[in-house]
Amino acid sequence: MGARRGSPALQTAVTGRMQESSPRQRNGQSLGTTWQSERGTWSALLVMCAAAIGVVQFSRPASSAPTQPFAALARGNAHLSAGATLNAFGASREVRLRFALPNSQVEFPLGVSGDLSSLTYEWVSARDSAASEPPRPVAGPGFVAPSRPGFYRLAIVRGAERHVIAEPMVAVMVPFTQKIGSTLNGYRIGTYLAERFAEHDHPDGFVEVGPADVDLMVSTHLRLRDFVTHDQQEEVWPKYIALNPRLLDKLELVLAKVGARASVARSSYLGQDVALDVHSGYRTPAHNRGVWRAAADSRHQYGDAADVAIDADGDGRVTLRDELMVSRAVDQVEDEHPDLVGGLGLYISGEYHTPYVHIDARGTRSRWKG
Repeated sequence: MGARRGSPALQTAVTGRMQESSPRQRNGQSLGTTWQSERGTWSALLVMCAAAIGVVQFSRPASSAPTQPFAALARGNAHLSAGATLNAFGASREVRLRFALPNSQVEFPLGVSGDLSSLTYEWVSARDSAASEPPRPVAGPGFVAPSRPGFYRLAIVRGAERHVIAEPMVAVMVPFTQKIGSTLNGYRIGTYLAERFAEHDHPDGFVEVGPADVDLMVSTHLRLRDFVTHDQQEEVWPKYIALNPRLLDKLELVLAKVGARASVARSSYLGQDVALDVHSGYRTPAHNRGVWRAAADSRHQYGDAADVAIDADGDGRVTLRDELMVSRAVDQVEDEHPDLVGGLGLYISGEYHTPYVHIDARGTRSRWKG
């Protein structure tokens, strides 16, 4: 929790952020497999296999998953077809970024067709579309992440065929251990309590953000820039942020709950949408110490918290009514997704120019008013 930075009005409308259709609209494209015989039987088996390999833990880089589910896909036709399953986008189906440490196992729920023994995969840089490393054989839903930090797309290859999967991308983080003292590559982060007291935790790593990366969509409604620390290092690049995709998933689920009751029409797909401004995402420990009324061990430092202002009723203002609607939505999301339980703080007093809410995914329930 903690104080918000000054913001005279909502700065961002979700409807202006929509660059692509929601992953929910792509559920008919993610498997892309046809069968030459026993079509109905194999179609049902394909769906069960996709569900079996789609159990994802967001909190840390995933360990290698079983390879057996892919065996059933080996009888597909000769044409290469590959795509992320819906489980790759989180419970909300809106998370567009997965996270890994260099050379670690990253689980990427995937549906493919054809003989797996002939398939390889490679990572393609999101910046220049060049393959970053030599191809590796596909052995199951677990893939070895690239060795260098950056943003990558997964490409499945068979002979001359190459299928690049646009979403979700994978962010390879800079390991926490590369931070020297209070800085990382010239960017001041500060000191975590875990560096002084063993009983505390710290992020596994940091996402490296360059000037060209700030508008990258990390979920359907959120960009990297929403989580960059608002400190005095405007001209220092690259910047580094801690970001937990469980927070992205929770925020998208809350927006879906609120949007169902909002009155602002979406411009890009059916349903309703809301106006949203992220006041504060990731905070470096160095910056957090200077934030008025911020908790010393604020969850913002761990990348699983955000302070947001949401015009839930679509009347062009953010008021107490909006915050109560958001509060109810958070409670509903936590009831339906216990793994996303966390903190909720309502900041509605006259001390703040605009009311806002703190939402986090710390793993334990907490409620307060500021």
